[in-house]
Amino acid sequence: MTPRYKAVIYDCDGVMLDSIESNYIFYNRIMSGLGRPHIDRLCTESERVLHTYSYLDVIEHFFGNDPDKEQALAIGSTIRYKELMPYMKREEELLETLTILKGKVELAICTNRAASMEMIIEDFGLEGFFGCVMTAGKVQNPKPHPEPLLKVLEHYNIRSDEAVFVGDSEVDRQAALAAKVPFIAYKSDLPALAVIERHSQILDHLFS
Repeated sequence: MTPRYKAVIYDCDGVMLDSIESNYIFYNRIMSGLGRPHIDRLCTESERVLHTYSYLDVIEHFFGNDPDKEQALAIGSTIRYKELMPYMKREEELLETLTILKGKVELAICTNRAASMEMIIEDFGLEGFFGCVMTAGKVQNPKPHPEPLLKVLEHYNIRSDEAVFVGDSEVDRQAALAAKVPFIAYKSDLPALAVIERHSQILDHLFS
């Protein structure tokens, strides 16, 4: 059966990986290095920022014009993501769904992560699936700007309506809207073409 779309593009955090705990650990190490209190885990705005923003945008959110911002960046550069891997886990059914999709559609990642993405692909057994991995480090403007998604479309030489983007945050939705790429919300009640709770459910929207 011919799929409805030529490409499926995935966000990483909150879609491919449950990584919020590792994000708290990473940024709390920065706070500790500066002698500051840890980020309040009850603050939904802080959770949203950690979960969806690029690294530099997170630093900007918490430090802005703070004189310690450069030191915060310096501390962050010393933290090795390998140490945080035990605090991440792959979302259920992801690997099985990718295996079904491989060869039937193009697969891509569009994430606000930067240098850690290659390590994540290797450590979580995701090698060989994604022909394009677009990170915040490869663009001038990370999500919610449409640039990362547009670069994925350019990579595959396809139109915006020939791809679908699976995300879980308002940042993802805004990027999809701006790029005119159909949006599927994962474990979220965001306005979307469809909402899925399990990765395998995307098959119904691609092949039915």
